[in-house]
Amino acid sequence: MSKFKAVVFDWAGTMIDFGSFAPMGVFVKAFERFGVTATIEQARGPMGKPKWDHIRAMMDDPDIASQWQARHGNLPTDDDVDKVYEVFVPMNEEVVADFADLVPGAADVVAHLRAKGLKIGSTTGYTRSIMERVLPVAKEQGYEPDNLVCADDLPEGRPGPLGMYQCFVDLVVYPPSAVIKVDDTEPGIAEGVAAGCVTVGLALSGNFAGKTPEQLAELSEFERETLRQNATRHLKAAGADHVIDTVADLPALIEQLEAE
Repeated sequence: MSKFKAVVFDWAGTMIDFGSFAPMGVFVKAFERFGVTATIEQARGPMGKPKWDHIRAMMDDPDIASQWQARHGNLPTDDDVDKVYEVFVPMNEEVVADFADLVPGAADVVAHLRAKGLKIGSTTGYTRSIMERVLPVAKEQGYEPDNLVCADDLPEGRPGPLGMYQCFVDLVVYPPSAVIKVDDTEPGIAEGVAAGCVTVGLALSGNFAGKTPEQLAELSEFERETLRQNATRHLKAAGADHVIDTVADLPALIEQLEAE
């Protein structure tokens, strides 16, 4: 009998979309529509936040804010964020299913956890409309969590705890210390910390590494370790209790935690 009752997984960079690529080009293209050049690095910076908040954070970048002011005559306002958001969401809906391949080992991990009697929850920075494109593709590959909490389901998203609170209700699991939150981003880890959960960060499958499995395999061990250490530093700073490479490493970590 496990001392844990549930694991709540993030989606992109955690269970699907190794390297977290789906939103990147869309953010860049959305800003292009408004005459502003954003880089992939600028797009990756706020990853894990609800997408409206992500765009707001990008607009607060001094370079992007300066470009916006030069093009539109004012620093970006929340109304301007709304305009970019309205362009971004349908664009992301169109491409997200193309980036919905499961992370290697993800389906096996879920089967292993279910065999131990754990429930499987999920939260995401994606909107419900975007996730409606992802769910059937994930299901075809054998991944169907017990619940889903999207960025626009609740009045407040990450890094606050409300998404995790909803998971507690949906899954009927408590106390928070019996729930593990797994995520590749700082806001996603912070979400778990705020709710009082055990938090596990992912160093190599997500936004910080930003590489496909093939690209990672081509790197030297030193280069992979550099990526691992950088991601670990950020995830630990966000409050991660533990950091592993990918979800494939989760069963071994849980066995270790149960032994303790």
